[in-house]
Amino acid sequence: MDLEVVLKRFEAPDEVREFDLGKFELVSLRGMTIGRATYQPGWKWSVHVGAALGQTSCLVEHVGMVVSGCAVAAMDDGRVIEMRAGDLFYIPPGHDSWVVGDEPYVSLHFMGAEDYAAHD
Repeated sequence: MDLEVVLKRFEAPDEVREFDLGKFELVSLRGMTIGRATYQPGWKWSVHVGAALGQTSCLVEHVGMVVSGCAVAAMDDGRVIEMRAGDLFYIPPGHDSWVVGDEPYVSLHFMGAEDYAAHD
């Protein structure tokens, strides 16, 4: 039986994926990858992440929690969902997203982090 305790912090992430107006920090714990997204006002997924990947829609499935700020998830089917601090979210593949307002948006990602903004 492995009783090792593992403590990590986002101040020393295992990996950082940086792009214009944002970054995505990853920490791995016992086979699970957790991400922290930090996006500045004006950030939009299709412009600042998707364009570099040749995609107009995010194809990653997300489960997470908004820590601060506000953002929108705009689904390919036309639904638009606003997410604020304290919200837990599930967002299926097929969406765009952008920061709302003049405050940075920060969220934790418990599912989908390993594939997010990854370059092949």
